[in-house]
Amino acid sequence: MAKNVNTVKKERFKNVASRRVQKVLDDIESLSKCANRSTYEYNDDDVKKMMKAIGDQMTLLKAAFEANSKSGKKSFEF
Repeated sequence: MAKNVNTVKKERFKNVASRRVQKVLDDIESLSKCANRSTYEYNDDDVKKMMKAIGDQMTLLKAAFEANSKSGKKSFEF
């Protein structure tokens, strides 16, 4: 029996998303190794810039999923 289109799409999402999330987690773990001050030199501004870039991208990611949510909820913005 053929699989339902939604089932195929859900399986594809789970497969692709799980690989991509794992890659992000691995990359974050790798980036955390840069915190070793005996190997690297950095200052608070460097760290703030990194965290801002990562935070900005997380905000865009959240917005992308919220915009495609079927909940119908819309948030107020000026």
